[in-house]
Amino acid sequence: MSLAVKWAGILEAGHAADLLMQGISLGERSLQLATGDCGLVIRSNSQPLLDRLAGYFHHLPKNQIASSTEVVAIEGEEIKTGLPFIDWRREAGKSGRKDAYVDLADGRLVRKVRTGMLFLQSERWRIAAGPCMAHDNQLINFINSQVMNWLQQRQWLICHAAGLLLNGKGIALAGFSGGGKSTLMLHLMEQPKSRYLTNDRLFLRRQGVSVEAMGIPKLPRINPGTLVNNPRLSPLIDEERRERLLQLPKQALWELEEKFDVDVERLYGPDRIDTSTPVPLEALVILNWNRHDRSPVRLAKIDITQRRELLSAVMKSPGPFYQDGLGNFLRDDEPLQPAPYLALLKSVPVYEVTGRIDFNALSGLCLEQWGS
Repeated sequence: MSLAVKWAGILEAGHAADLLMQGISLGERSLQLATGDCGLVIRSNSQPLLDRLAGYFHHLPKNQIASSTEVVAIEGEEIKTGLPFIDWRREAGKSGRKDAYVDLADGRLVRKVRTGMLFLQSERWRIAAGPCMAHDNQLINFINSQVMNWLQQRQWLICHAAGLLLNGKGIALAGFSGGGKSTLMLHLMEQPKSRYLTNDRLFLRRQGVSVEAMGIPKLPRINPGTLVNNPRLSPLIDEERRERLLQLPKQALWELEEKFDVDVERLYGPDRIDTSTPVPLEALVILNWNRHDRSPVRLAKIDITQRRELLSAVMKSPGPFYQDGLGNFLRDDEPLQPAPYLALLKSVPVYEVTGRIDFNALSGLCLEQWGS
């Protein structure tokens, strides 16, 4: 019987898990991760895969969490189920097919269109299957999806923002797609007392009269345009490749989609990353500058309730893996609601950045505001 025939008519997550686990022998060793009070146990049929994940998450505390979420990572070939996957609708400004899904009675199968990686998400089962070593970033994202679910089920609000501690002050950096929030964050990380919180998923919740922020254990993931102009990041590529990239036209370099992971502790030093601790949020900076603007960069405080068009740079869909506390999945046609963001941000100073794109000048303005 072909595998596609076995998958035909699959209705429940348990049946899908049985098929994914069929003939698979998991190793005795597991990888235990702790981010705040959220515990994860990663099991796999591949010890090299677990070793790679341990290297990626090495900055996390080695705490033992009594109640942990289990994630199974099955290294193998692409699984072709023959199921009628439906494309997940992309957010505004995004193009191309990325995720496709099939809903089950008590779970969801998600397929990565470009790589064929297959994921099962349910209250009982969280399984990644396929060429995990070749596409480890998608596995890391799936693991982080479990952290994001845990946070959102505890009233944390997801934001499309980078975050860092600058002289002990929590600063969120948001911007429209490709606006440079990761690049700015890495510029500010040059300050010895700064600490990395998150790259592009920041979570907020009210704590008394203030708002606190928390990141997820996802390292900065940058494009070549960020890399070649930052000497700190030079170990990520060889000099010959760097010179070839610098010969590209600025527009082509800006638009080049190739990702590099930034190991914060290796490149910036120990104790420069904390993706596990809630911190008070001092300010939100929204990048609304323009490559074609020749005026000097400006950092100005705004009333976000009067500039709601900027909220789209901050709001973020939880995505196809999100399950609420009752096990219900998000639909791709559910609109993002501004009200929860406005309710939190009314307690946070919000700043807009306009003018030309100038990371050095903006870093200086940020340090004048929050660096002392």
